[in-house]
Amino acid sequence: MKNILVLCTGNSARSQMAQGYLQYFANRSGHGDQVQVYSAGVAPHGVNPLAIQVMNEDGIDISHHTSNHADEYLHISFDYVITVCDNAREQCPIFPSSAEKIHHSFPDPGHTPGEDALTSFRRVRDLIKPYSQEFITSRLGESKTQ
Repeated sequence: MKNILVLCTGNSARSQMAQGYLQYFANRSGHGDQVQVYSAGVAPHGVNPLAIQVMNEDGIDISHHTSNHADEYLHISFDYVITVCDNAREQCPIFPSSAEKIHHSFPDPGHTPGEDALTSFRRVRDLIKPYSQEFITSRLGESKTQ
């Protein structure tokens, strides 16, 4: 079993969307029974309703996700820890794990001047999706179902 943790500051949007896509692509490739994806933050404050909405638009249901603190997962041996915002990389405590640490910063949805929040969330979702697909393909290999 491969354990993946996605970290962001608030665990409300970017990490939640990445968690949804990573698990989706693992399942779709036939590796779902070999992967468990978690998300957490250093200052969690609930899953953003716009993140739920834009993921639902793409057929991914994250409405059951919870916003968790990174400390809640200290007992899990992770294979990969992915930080998806610069603040998380800088502010996260050293995660006690032998996991491969990967950083890929995505813009903070809803905080782009001149762009409405929903458009911003869709744009960030559309950046996270191909990254997540490529991550699963490159780390787990090609689809087992082909």
